[in-house]
Amino acid sequence: MSATAEPAKPNIVIIFTDDQGYQDLGCYGSPDISTPHIDQMAAEGMRFTSFYAQTVCGPSRAALLTGSYPMRTERHRGDNGRIPHPALSLNEITIPEILKPLGYRTAMIGKWDLAGRRETFQLELNPSNQGFAESFWTETSGDGPIREGAEISIPKPKRSTLTTLYTDKAISFLEQAKEQPFFLYLAHGMPHTKLAVSKQFKRKSKGGFYGDVIEELDHNVGRLLARISELGLAEATYVIFLSDNGPWWKERDHAGHCEPLRSAKTSTYEGGLRVPFIIRAPGRVPAGKTSDLVCASIDLLPTIAQLTGAKLPADRVIDGLDISGVFHGTQTELDRPFFYYQHQSLRAVRQGDWKLHLPHSKLDRTKEGRTWQAHVPPKDRPYIEAPTLYNLSDDIGETTNVASNHPEIVERLLKQL
Repeated sequence: MSATAEPAKPNIVIIFTDDQGYQDLGCYGSPDISTPHIDQMAAEGMRFTSFYAQTVCGPSRAALLTGSYPMRTERHRGDNGRIPHPALSLNEITIPEILKPLGYRTAMIGKWDLAGRRETFQLELNPSNQGFAESFWTETSGDGPIREGAEISIPKPKRSTLTTLYTDKAISFLEQAKEQPFFLYLAHGMPHTKLAVSKQFKRKSKGGFYGDVIEELDHNVGRLLARISELGLAEATYVIFLSDNGPWWKERDHAGHCEPLRSAKTSTYEGGLRVPFIIRAPGRVPAGKTSDLVCASIDLLPTIAQLTGAKLPADRVIDGLDISGVFHGTQTELDRPFFYYQHQSLRAVRQGDWKLHLPHSKLDRTKEGRTWQAHVPPKDRPYIEAPTLYNLSDDIGETTNVASNHPEIVERLLKQL
């Protein structure tokens, strides 16, 4: 390469699973689910132990793609003036939209969940209108049709085929896009219920039916990583693996695990938002490293902008931070607050080892709120009467309120909130 030539722009691949708990990988301590390919990805890259998404599906996807907390992003209003749920406005600027001016080829494959649901579904909110040049997607985790762009491609897909089908499509995209920089967002529908698995993985896992589903996901992550290497793209490609939120407690044996964290999906205890996160890029991300810095999916848009030279939108607030130095191992400290939302309600903040929950009561619960609160384990539905403080380094399970011992920390975090 000549002295004046620009370095090649890196490729970005995001693998996003659905309702997979913090513990549901071998490298995060699962006692009975075997995930050798994702474990190898962690060994070849960096594993994060304090990484946060959002507590439910649609808001988590909005946060990842826009770089901001879901309450800041604009939601689409239907013809009747009502806001379908979940529905991301076309006025928002997404990761593929900032990459397009740089010549990136972009694709979205899998669960979209940003165009409304069922009777509120809005076809114009499809991935093609949110920056993705190519898409192969479903409305949500249900049994609806698969579309390519706006057109129905498979009217009634069989759920047990989806993990492999989505991976096949992802590999096909890589093979076609290999000559130019690309961004691939692969959003699997599993392990969200209804669980389904192919015959190859049925009754194979010691972790039961749920374990079968995770082990099939792991196998297909391995297929994708292998093809990236075979195409000679490993050193040019950042591959990211994460989940959208914690396990869906109400599904019981069909839900995942997040031990030693407390609670589950829809909660703002750690089990609701803290998720597995792994990044691999040989020669760029140091191998075999673990980071406990507080990072989040809202950081991906500004970080990808830094990695690629893309411009961030200047007309709106981006809540996420550029954590490319963390990824590259050159940044070892990060003092930032992270705010926990439970749907429309701000519930808590973490900064460093300290996490403060705001008080709330039955009066805070809306009709919608009663529905999602019922999805949280009964022991994790307390009505908090006063600010509640936990030291997560000593008490990761959020069992002991130490607010009375640290009034100065409570005051500082209340100011943040």
